[in-house]
This record gives sequence, structure tokens and C-alpha cells, in this order.
Amino acid sequence: MPTSSPSINTLFNNEGFICDPLQWNENVARAIARHDGLPPLTRDHWAIIRTLRDHYARFGTAPPAFSHVCCVNHLGKHCVEHLFRSQREAWRIAGLPDPGEEARAYM
Repeated sequence: MPTSSPSINTLFNNEGFICDPLQWNENVARAIARHDGLPPLTRDHWAIIRTLRDHYARFGTAPPAFSHVCCVNHLGKHCVEHLFRSQREAWRIAGLPDPGEEARAYM
């Protein structure tokens, strides 16, 4: 019997962040981007997503400066805002959990 994946809306908390990061995969990322009106994800988008996920896996937090994520990937200083419209949007598409009230304030 086929099972369906959860709808995009049920994956997120009231703040818009994924409830269970284990539900995330690249198809979920594409669906979030499409749902939020972003163009198809490019190589640069995926580089940022992977860097954010790697940072979170290592440190359990958002990077102290999202411009560093751009620098590591040899992209312009404001690449996150140009590619995703906001740091928060990049974090959501990367399937990372709610970073907390203080971090959200800076996204």
C-alpha cells in the first residue's frame, strides 16, 4: 500500500521551521522552495544548503555570520539574501529546526 509524504504545511511549527529534521530530504527542499515562490534550486542554492546543514551538524547552531557561508562557497557576501531572499528562508529550505528566539531575530 503506497504511503504519501506529509504535506508541506504539516512539517512546520508555528514559526515556520521544520518540526522533525529527519523528515527533510532534497525533494522536501524543492517543495519548500516551490511553495514559497522561489525559482528552481541551482548549484549555488545547494552549496549554501549543504554548508548550512554541515555547520548545524557540527555545532548545533546557525552560523554566527551568514556571509561566512557565502565566502566558504566563493559566492558574493550577500549570496544568501540574493538566492533565498532571507537567511530564515535558507534555513527553512535546508530543513533545519527552529534556531531559537534570539537567532530568529537576526535572520
